Amino acid sequence: MAQRELKEAFVSNLNGTSLEEVALGSFLSPVCVVNRGLFLILYYQAKGKLPLPHPLFSHLLLDLCALIVPLVLSCTVLSSVLHQVAVSLTFFSACVFCYICRGCPKNTVSAFLQSHVEFNQVPFVTLFRVFVNVKTAISILAVDFSVFPRRYAKTETYGTGVMDFGVGAFIFANALVCPEARRRNISGSKMSHVAKQLLSVWPLVALGMGRLVSVKMTSYHEHVTEYGVHWNFFFTLAIVRVVASVLLVVLPTSLLWIFALLISGFYQFTLETSGLKAFIIHNSDREKDFLHANKEGLFSILGYVAIYLTGVQIGLYVMQPRANVKEWLRALVSLLLGSFALYAALHACQTLVEPVSRRLANFPFCLWSVAQSLFFLSCLGLADIILLFSKRASGCHFVPSSWNLYKKHYDGDKKSGEIGRLCLIQAVSRNQLLFFLLANVMTGLTNSVVDTISCSTYFSLCLLLLYMFINCFVIYVLHFYGITVKFW
Repeated sequence: MAQRELKEAFVSNLNGTSLEEVALGSFLSPVCVVNRGLFLILYYQAKGKLPLPHPLFSHLLLDLCALIVPLVLSCTVLSSVLHQVAVSLTFFSACVFCYICRGCPKNTVSAFLQSHVEFNQVPFVTLFRVFVNVKTAISILAVDFSVFPRRYAKTETYGTGVMDFGVGAFIFANALVCPEARRRNISGSKMSHVAKQLLSVWPLVALGMGRLVSVKMTSYHEHVTEYGVHWNFFFTLAIVRVVASVLLVVLPTSLLWIFALLISGFYQFTLETSGLKAFIIHNSDREKDFLHANKEGLFSILGYVAIYLTGVQIGLYVMQPRANVKEWLRALVSLLLGSFALYAALHACQTLVEPVSRRLANFPFCLWSVAQSLFFLSCLGLADIILLFSKRASGCHFVPSSWNLYKKHYDGDKKSGEIGRLCLIQAVSRNQLLFFLLANVMTGLTNSVVDTISCSTYFSLCLLLLYMFINCFVIYVLHFYGITVKFW
């Protein structure tokens, strides 16, 4: 077989992993965020100051070691002992947390729950979007190496791989912070708003066209059953955004979840009662017309629109102002309970209807994407609450990308801004599309010069870490100098 055919076969005909393993993998990111924050608090307690010595490099190194390296290791050499990794990191966090909070007065918890938090941002939403982007960047290259477990890769037709969730989570993450979710008023007529959204997606269309041309010209390996012959995820992002914008103009925002349910339910009903499912899965006549060539990408848009509308609904709920920590904690518990309820519905749906299919973007896939996204989001929120309590107990208020208690007269904004310039999370958040694009370009370059399938475990791991270092370093330097790359 030619090298291209070998690589295509390497990522084909896979069946995924369990729902529990995907959830466990998501749990690692919040633990890493807590560990990184607790380290900064410990340093502050010991030295009485922040930032770290040689801040430009030390904070980048800290973020790489605390946030990036564990994620790379957990989906490669440590994937077989993922439970032990999660337990060990959690135990370490618990020990450090208890050490920091030792000697707190008895009424600390009750006073903390009544404390007010700054509401100029919702940090765990930023964390969610950043980690979805970072995990996607890791996975799109790692999947081409044998050190990356095949069960984590995208499934052929049915199943739940880690990368399958990444697709749904990316759509959900975009919906969380769209203008409608942030309650931004529409200026002008509704038609002008739709036209503005139509124009705003041109970078995604341009990137999609660029990827299509580069893949075809270089004979780069591609898994056709993912999206089709000409389609790719950039096109899906653009179309979903435009379709959702039109729907959001006419639909009441308080009932978006009902319309998402109707869209995904009707699509599933059509799959079950017509020949559409057989056409998408079994029809191999890709040369007949554009629809036949790109059937997966085109029909899956319905499922992704349903996920997007649900994400907007969740965004509206999360972005509501709340008076104190207790109300935020109640909201996070509600998100977690919503996740459990959707998982119960998913279990029933997989038993009575059909399994999860990213290829079809069927109703079970929509349920799973939202359920897992809510679980991930609520865990990140709870991690932020833990850091907030640790900051209150220690008197250290300079942990970036986390909540701060509201203070009427506070002179630490300058110091917080200085620490924020040294934060990798804020760096990725500032240039998310550029980070995603850079990861795609670096993935293509790596595959063009390295025989990824035959690489040893050690060499594969070194390449992945170097790849993530380059991606993060570029974004980090841009953020440090206050550069936002936005040409639209």
